[in-house]
Amino acid sequence: MTRTTTATSAGWALPGRLQTADRVMRGAARLRLLEPELEGLRGVVGPGDVCFDVGAAYGMYAIPLAAAVGPTGAVHAFEPQRRPRAVLSAARSLLGAAHVRISHSAVGRVAGEHELVLVTRYGLRISGHAHLAGSAGSRDADRLRVPVTTIDDVCREQGIERVRFVKADVEGFEHAVLEGAAEALERDRPAVLLEIEDRHLQRYGLTGAEVADSLRDRGYEMAVWRGGAWQAADRVVTGTRNYLFQAPQG
Repeated sequence: MTRTTTATSAGWALPGRLQTADRVMRGAARLRLLEPELEGLRGVVGPGDVCFDVGAAYGMYAIPLAAAVGPTGAVHAFEPQRRPRAVLSAARSLLGAAHVRISHSAVGRVAGEHELVLVTRYGLRISGHAHLAGSAGSRDADRLRVPVTTIDDVCREQGIERVRFVKADVEGFEHAVLEGAAEALERDRPAVLLEIEDRHLQRYGLTGAEVADSLRDRGYEMAVWRGGAWQAADRVVTGTRNYLFQAPQG
């Protein structure tokens, strides 16, 4: 059986299934069936780039990122929950996306272990609401000890010389992800896409403005995906979840 591939201008080829999945997912984003920011990834990353997907879940970002960076790049996907990670692993195999490198670790400020709070509603586990334990929250929720790494540690251990993009959607723990990426942020100035919502951040005693300012203080500019383009934004507002931070070039 001949394996179908799709050639690109960069001189490499992608498995046809990965290209198809990417097109379908970006189409769903245009219809708001998936997060609309998926449409804007191609303007942020390209062939050969190294990306981090923190809180990868079932692969909503990992798959389009894999298509964007191609086999000459890499997507480091971190998901501590077993079921979403298994689904992502199956999708990677089905789509021929071996350059998606899946880790069972969470990502934070320092390496070690942390309690993952597992959220259940009406007897059903809601994987998208799981979060690393903070100072506030239910004490009787199910909890699981999970390994934690940092972006800087992964870069050192795997010899990653340049990080182009970091996406973090970890229910309020995004600040810790940034703290554990201090070296990469200073060295590489990667684009950063964060979910920022006060309702999640409050369990860690933070606000969305504080998280945004931590990147602005590093010289980053903030934008949101609106009207089919990244538009400059000056503050975090209720009703907008995802914010792109980029360092000016040149």
